Amino acid sequence: MPDFVLPFRIKAEPRLDTPPVWYTWFVSLLAIVVALFLGGIVIALAGGDPIRSYIHIGKASFGSWGVFSDTMVKAIPLILVGLACTVAFRMKLWNIGAEGQFFLGAFGASAVVLTGILPEDASRWVYIPLMMIAGIAAGALWGFIPGYLKAKYNVNEIISTLMLNYIAIAWNNFFIFGVWSEGGFQMSKTFPRNAWMPRLADYAKEFPALRGLTTHLGLVFGLLAAVLVWYVLYRSRWGYEIRLIGDNPRAAKYAGVNIRRNTVLVMMFSGALAGLAGMSEISGVVHRLQGAISPGYGFTGIIVAWLAKLNPFAVVLVSIFFGALILAGREIQPSGVPKMIQGIILVSLIASDYLLRYRIRIIRTTQEA
Repeated sequence: MPDFVLPFRIKAEPRLDTPPVWYTWFVSLLAIVVALFLGGIVIALAGGDPIRSYIHIGKASFGSWGVFSDTMVKAIPLILVGLACTVAFRMKLWNIGAEGQFFLGAFGASAVVLTGILPEDASRWVYIPLMMIAGIAAGALWGFIPGYLKAKYNVNEIISTLMLNYIAIAWNNFFIFGVWSEGGFQMSKTFPRNAWMPRLADYAKEFPALRGLTTHLGLVFGLLAAVLVWYVLYRSRWGYEIRLIGDNPRAAKYAGVNIRRNTVLVMMFSGALAGLAGMSEISGVVHRLQGAISPGYGFTGIIVAWLAKLNPFAVVLVSIFFGALILAGREIQPSGVPKMIQGIILVSLIASDYLLRYRIRIIRTTQEA
């Protein structure tokens, strides 16, 4: 009896050309669909209803202007951190340290308030710009360290940035638990109100429709940063050098591009954006320095940048999606479901890259007698 033979076989061939833009976006959307399907299976195995869970996530994040405003609050740091990762990844510098740069940005902004550099009755429009400068500078410094180590000694930036995350958190904790602790509690004193970023709700007297909306000025910073990153990457000479180094380092070196200098500058630019995210969160949401200021924004930003295909404007849209998942985390039980979905999306995205690098062909076969 002859063996059963399938009438076709599947063959993967390396792509010799770059896939069209629509195909890359299709693969990303397919990865999300697959991730949601797998997440639904896990929810079902845990005894939940996947469809009702996803509907509840949607309502908890987009069901009204109030909850959508809260979603945007969660999206703001993701926009800035996602842009930070986008800049570095475009040059194939794998900055895994955005979380630490975020914490250092929060520290720098807090130092402006807690060290008494400015009098407590100083104008909000003096406090906020100075906090921005300090947050950006602190984040850029934390990006400079791995950038210099990479440029000077070829130290693996994945390891150095990852390790610097722990140092940044420990640095913040030293001040939170000791120097700036309020009455021995694990947090600093509350910032004066003139060090808070304005929120939409602050203008509810003039515009009653804004009552209860928590979105703050950081959204403007995030949108402006997206435009800046797009301009730098695609409309400036520096951006051309960044993209050239990322695509072909040998060609960049042959063309006279200073790879070492760009390595340091790009890591500093990336760190500055993550530092601005920390400043935005500490001034716009938390209003004091404490340990629990990030539910993993720095690491989620990696997924955001990857899913957005390093497109600065797509980073904004993807950040809103992940902001919704973070916000829904307080509504869904068990509470780890949104983080689980984030993790499955990341794995699906990594797996989907196979479809971008290889072309799948179905070849008909014939059974020999």
